[in-house]
Amino acid sequence: MGALGARLAAVLRAGDLVVLTGPLGAGKTTLTRGLGAALGARGQVSSPTFVLARTHPTTAGPDLVHVDAYRLSDPVELDDLDLDWDGAIVVVEWGRGMVDGISDAVLDVEITRATGADVDVLADDLDPDDVPDEPRRVVVTATGARWDGVTL
Repeated sequence: MGALGARLAAVLRAGDLVVLTGPLGAGKTTLTRGLGAALGARGQVSSPTFVLARTHPTTAGPDLVHVDAYRLSDPVELDDLDLDWDGAIVVVEWGRGMVDGISDAVLDVEITRATGADVDVLADDLDPDDVPDEPRRVVVTATGARWDGVTL
């Protein structure tokens, strides 16, 4: 998942919106860590579950804004975070249905893992995305003219 994040970093630019969807432990935060590392993000890229959003300045261009919409009840709460949608690369975990209308161009990344691969990582005080290597299925859907001709 980290390698996929690094690969995505090569095509992302300011104003891009990436929505990550998948169950706990699917690899959403790990993907974002890989993205952050490739962009030269400062600070530890970790799940923003309790702070809702973290901004990571980068050495290579626009800031990386990492959002966790899991605890938000509606899109108005996301709007209240006053994020830099146009000047940063914004990654929203659990963002499906929460970011509608924010951008005409969205990179939607859906991650699933085999149902038999569930691991009780919370009992071990591990980040749900730090589970042992397990098979994942990733479907990336790019919508909007921004993604015309972009190879992922």
